[in-house]
Amino acid sequence: MARYATKAVVMDDRDIGRALTRMAHEILEVNKGADHIAFIGIVTRGDLLASELAKRIEQIEGVQVPVGKLDISFYRDDQRISLSPEVHRTEIPFNVESYDIVLVDDVLFTGRTIRAALDALMDYGRPRRIELAVLVDRGHRELPIRADFVGKNVPSSLNEQVRCFLEPIDDESAVRILAKGEGERAGSAPLPKKGDDA
Repeated sequence: MARYATKAVVMDDRDIGRALTRMAHEILEVNKGADHIAFIGIVTRGDLLASELAKRIEQIEGVQVPVGKLDISFYRDDQRISLSPEVHRTEIPFNVESYDIVLVDDVLFTGRTIRAALDALMDYGRPRRIELAVLVDRGHRELPIRADFVGKNVPSSLNEQVRCFLEPIDDESAVRILAKGEGERAGSAPLPKKGDDA
């Protein structure tokens, strides 16, 4: 659950499910099937969305799409702000050069996360093509980055947080607009700590 005051719930569990199903169909249409695509999700929630998209494509097309997850902790241009960035594990169990990669994230904001993800991904090889799928596009781009597949466009103020919460790491699946605290940096919802009821 969100720590800060919720201003609006813009997507609930059913909305997210419907958006992912539509995005799966769009990805199949643009790529003319699923034979040459693979998903790579940006941790910590893009990887969950990537797995959900792969499940839907298997249901629709009968094809198991490879899924990987990418940690960008040491590629971010704001890493210097945090002396001890939260580090996760990158797992890409396939050769990226053999696929058209669909990079998946939860919320597209300034574009800096995606730039970092592209840098990180290129260290694993040169994919045939890279497309971007995001559950939410909230605007306010600082870099020339555009999503190919979007679940929902959510106009927002710079004084707001737009955060995605997903099972099983959160206690709900929802996209919320939250009031941003003074001096707080916009970004992904923090991972719940063990024993944290907030």
